Amino acid sequence: MGTRKRIPLLIAGFALTALAAVGIFLPLLPTTPLLLLAAACFANSSEKCHRWLMEHNLFGPIIRNWHENRCMPRKAKIIAVASIIVFGTYAVGFAIDNLYVRIAGTLILLIGLVTVLRIKVCDGNQE
Repeated sequence: MGTRKRIPLLIAGFALTALAAVGIFLPLLPTTPLLLLAAACFANSSEKCHRWLMEHNLFGPIIRNWHENRCMPRKAKIIAVASIIVFGTYAVGFAIDNLYVRIAGTLILLIGLVTVLRIKVCDGNQE
């Protein structure tokens, strides 16, 4: 792959990884989809960066579980649901004054909550 395509993909991969890390703490940023996009960017630009992400202690298991089993660990699911409810409720209920932004935020949170609840839980044999 040429440098003209490789460098933007590397930048996007690192930016998406950073956003995914922030998404662990912010309910409106979906960690897993951002990590999957970052992995795709790295897979198409840098074998070294892709390997780093796939072997990362925190991010690697999330990506591998999704690719191999389309599941998420029970602990991650509980944390995701709790974060969406606690932080999302605070954000749309108390931190936002604009009614339209509250409605949009509530819809985004509900979509995220339903999506997370529909994902199956990995059994004990998976990471």
